[in-house]
Amino acid sequence: MGIPLLLHACCGPCSLEPVKYLREEGFEPTICWTNPNIQPKAEHDRRLGTLMSWAQDAAHIPVIIADDRRDLWERKAAPCGFEREARCRACYTVRLEESCRIAQAQGFRYISTTLVVSPYQLFDACYEVLSRLAPRYGLEEVWRDFRPHYPESVTDSRALGMYRQNYCGCRFSAAEAAIERHEARDARKAARQSAKAS
Repeated sequence: MGIPLLLHACCGPCSLEPVKYLREEGFEPTICWTNPNIQPKAEHDRRLGTLMSWAQDAAHIPVIIADDRRDLWERKAAPCGFEREARCRACYTVRLEESCRIAQAQGFRYISTTLVVSPYQLFDACYEVLSRLAPRYGLEEVWRDFRPHYPESVTDSRALGMYRQNYCGCRFSAAEAAIERHEARDARKAARQSAKAS
């Protein structure tokens, strides 16, 4: 039996590599789901369903569905709007503080998060939030840089047929991701036109 660890999970695909590598280190994760940032509700439920199916059928890992304080997220994170760093810090705080509360209540000593898989997350800001919160709840953060395993998580999640979202979760990140996709599409189109002209 490994060392118990509470792992905050943002989605199923980003959970694959942290669970695998934390188990290799001797930890036995329990997943904590608390993601009030994910909008709309149908998207939230789809991501949770994807996570639950994998956790039960493939990973055999328990999942704690914690409180999704949407009212708190709207008060703390939403006012930051498109100021991404401020918004993400506030969002990390809401989600990770609830995870720390659950970890303390359930008797865990160690806590970590799958937010450190995606290269699209603000890695340093997330670390600062978790390293500040964990000691307040008598916990030790287990901080690993899983970003090098992101391509592996993409390959593995596709092989498992998991739903993969194309934005972080909130309405602001959905708009930002849509703009980035349009800009990338326009750049590809301009490059093709330039190649034809030369």
